Amino acid sequence: MTSKRITLAITGATGSAFGVAVLRRLAANPAVEQVNLLLSPIGRRCVEDEAGYTQEDLLGFSPKIQYLYEHDLGACISSGSYRKDGMVVLPCSAGTLGRIASGTSENLVARAADVCLKERHPLILCVRETPFNRIHLENMLRVHDAGAFVMPLMPSFYHRPQVLDDLYEAFATRVLDHLGLMEEDTRRWKG
Repeated sequence: MTSKRITLAITGATGSAFGVAVLRRLAANPAVEQVNLLLSPIGRRCVEDEAGYTQEDLLGFSPKIQYLYEHDLGACISSGSYRKDGMVVLPCSAGTLGRIASGTSENLVARAADVCLKERHPLILCVRETPFNRIHLENMLRVHDAGAFVMPLMPSFYHRPQVLDDLYEAFATRVLDHLGLMEEDTRRWKG
């Protein structure tokens, strides 16, 4: 199996601890060669305020993690010729969703997402907003029709979570599944 290169963007919406859980799992997965990490300015603040991690802390999880500056439109992931195996935006703010849905590539998050769509690589948008207005719903439909997976940040409870980490990890399992990185997880539904 070829090792994977995955991009993770954490944007400015609450729920950044879910993104941190996915980052940890990607960094620990032996099938993942490289994780390209993007933090929007508000995403960085949410990670610090909600999860207690600095950018340096996140980079310290693994040498596999490469930080890419949000405004570097010349970065590797902005090109369709760069080998990549998918992208996750978690959490995905309504503004980021709108930029991706409209095809504007004013920052590296939107450009990398656009490249995933045009190259038919998995793009997973974990939208975090409530309530949804009509614009949000139409944007979710637009990105879905363009090939993205829309996974609103809605954790499951059938596994009877005892602590918040149980919610983060169960959701991370679902995200990794959609990247083709199936892992064993006791929280899976057993019927």
